[in-house]
Amino acid sequence: MSTPSFALRRPGQRRWLPLALSLALLGAAVPPLTPVARAQNNLPALGDSVSGEFSVAAERQLGDRIMSEIRPDPLYFDDALLGDYLQSLWQPLLSAARARGELSSELDDRFAWQSFLVRDKTVNAFALPGGYVGVHLGLIATTGTRDELASVLAHELSHVTQRHIARSLAKSKQQSLVALASMIVGMLAASRSPEAANALVTGGQAVALQGQLNFSRDMEREADRIGFGVLEQGGFSPAGMAAMFERLQQSSRLNDSGAYPYLRTHPLTSERIGEARARGNAAAGGPSRGLLEHALMQARARVQMDSRPDVLRQWLRSSDAAAEARPAERLLAEATRAQAALLLRDWPTAEAALARAEPLVKGDGRAVRSLAYLRTELWLARGDGARAEAALAPWRGDGSRASELLAARAGLAPGASAAATRRAADELQTWVATHSGDTQAWDLLALAWERNGKPLRAVQAQAEARYSVGDVQGAIDRLKAAQKLAREPGQSGDFIEASVIDARLRQLEGQWRQRIREEAGS
Repeated sequence: MSTPSFALRRPGQRRWLPLALSLALLGAAVPPLTPVARAQNNLPALGDSVSGEFSVAAERQLGDRIMSEIRPDPLYFDDALLGDYLQSLWQPLLSAARARGELSSELDDRFAWQSFLVRDKTVNAFALPGGYVGVHLGLIATTGTRDELASVLAHELSHVTQRHIARSLAKSKQQSLVALASMIVGMLAASRSPEAANALVTGGQAVALQGQLNFSRDMEREADRIGFGVLEQGGFSPAGMAAMFERLQQSSRLNDSGAYPYLRTHPLTSERIGEARARGNAAAGGPSRGLLEHALMQARARVQMDSRPDVLRQWLRSSDAAAEARPAERLLAEATRAQAALLLRDWPTAEAALARAEPLVKGDGRAVRSLAYLRTELWLARGDGARAEAALAPWRGDGSRASELLAARAGLAPGASAAATRRAADELQTWVATHSGDTQAWDLLALAWERNGKPLRAVQAQAEARYSVGDVQGAIDRLKAAQKLAREPGQSGDFIEASVIDARLRQLEGQWRQRIREEAGS
């Protein structure tokens, strides 16, 4: 049996700790990717017991620990284009929650408030402790408008702002934060693998936690009500929530194959649907905006959620849209075909689909940009950095993460000039200074410094890439390798870099020792 994803590994252990059960949190759920969350001052030790009120500090600590196990997992999907799009919905909702007074100053300051993607074709989203919300690609692929997707995010955000997770976890009076993190991560794994769930050993504590993580009917209604207000104030169509409920209900009836875990943990009662319709009818709002951009992101999610060659070839065969169909529907079909063909390295089919898609996005700046990014990816996949640069040129430096990473890849493409490679290194170094959690940027920076003949900087960037996904030990190993390199002949001129590496190594070794002490006391 394959190792289940999202399983927790403790320091010094080579085996994975298996924990079963479906996670009810999966029903509870970057602008550019924000820096990796750092522990706040006065956080409790991970080995401390949870008792009485589940504090804001404890919840953030628990969420950070869970995310440190999720980020390295292959199903954690770090896609710059989809990530930027998700953030374009998440940030207005977060601002709306602040404006409505749903966020106390303590929650606003302490919690991470990060959304992230999961490469899974099931229709699901989930909230985690500490302000993290995960979104499955299957959900994006299913939604018909940005408003529908935003309504799910608003609902999950409201679970967090109302501290529904903490109110449930507070019942676990004698569980350490390590134990809670272990159970939650294990249940995340088992929720996606019935085979693993049947094979894993579960205890009474895990069963008890499962019940405590289920949101009550009152909590669901509260998240609906508050989420609706956040959705509307965030600038989205208030009809999006009712439309999403109806889409989920109809789709699950037509295809009851277990592909809708969101409905298992957020059961759609007639009361919830009726209240959403009533609120939508009472609220003023025009038609949904951004249909073309959403179609492009929907197509990307379709293709990326299951990129097996046989599935991709099915998309090539089934992506035709009638000429009389709406522009968004035709664009969805062509963009799906183009991206499937790109992954299959079928360049003529990809080119033809892009050519048919381009007239459909004229006049919509955001959709034009997204399609330009796709064409840039196509040229990069073909190894033509110059044409990739040309396709990206109108959007280079627009502040988006997608533009930054695509520009770096173009500067590091085969045949790129020394000046282009140096520019890539300089721009990436500026980027990571304010986006220290961007693993892809660190990896590209390591390659850029290597190409520029700066081996110490390259290894240091590799270490930061490991640290950004929570692999402290891996980062320590790379920094030790950098120390060894610094002592080799010919490296004497890198004294400053060597000093920086030494200081960073001491810092991370201190963190690692502290983590071992905390877990030893759990």
